[in-house]
Amino acid sequence: MATRLGTSMRHILITNSKGGCGKSTLATNLAAYYASEGYHTVLADYDPQGSTLDWLDQRAKENAPIVGIEGFSTGLRHAPRSADVVVIDAPARSHGRELGDLVRRAETILVPVLPSVIDINAADSFLQELLSLSKIAQKKAKIALVANRVRENTLIFGELEECLERLKAPYIAALREAQNYVRAYQRGLGIHELPPYLAWRDWEQWDPLIEWLDSRRSHPRAD
Repeated sequence: MATRLGTSMRHILITNSKGGCGKSTLATNLAAYYASEGYHTVLADYDPQGSTLDWLDQRAKENAPIVGIEGFSTGLRHAPRSADVVVIDAPARSHGRELGDLVRRAETILVPVLPSVIDINAADSFLQELLSLSKIAQKKAKIALVANRVRENTLIFGELEECLERLKAPYIAALREAQNYVRAYQRGLGIHELPPYLAWRDWEQWDPLIEWLDSRRSHPRAD
């Protein structure tokens, strides 16, 4: 296994107040990565639209297994205790008590942000809300930002990077807009399960994200 998760079950929350920012894409690809590395992986879908569970329905039995959970109806009650990692796909527009409840379930939080003026402005206010939550303020959960569906060498991507680098959370990776994610989703696969000749560039873009998750920087301070 290339990735180290530690000795206890790890919960990784994918969230943003904006809809359509690629939360489900990030969640499914992250779950597929951990499963393909041999970890007992759970994918908890808290969005009633069920996009991540729809993806899981397309996954062939010969692929690394992932346990799907309807988080929007049962929470994490049915998550196997033997799980190594639980990837949580949060619903859009999570705020207030709902957001606090989701954060309490996680040790690591990823916030994908799209390259648009609306998303850039929303990211700042959403991050401030996250940082105000007691679990994060007490450093019992770690946050990182991911630029998602970017087109390199565009003005708006440059503006997005400038914004993310100014915010009070590490900006760890930029993932391009690519048909590979569509191909993978339609087959219930993750980007790391596509052939190297097709997806090597995307793998390279995922490297810093995985490296951060694999480091102590992504783990909360021990009590």
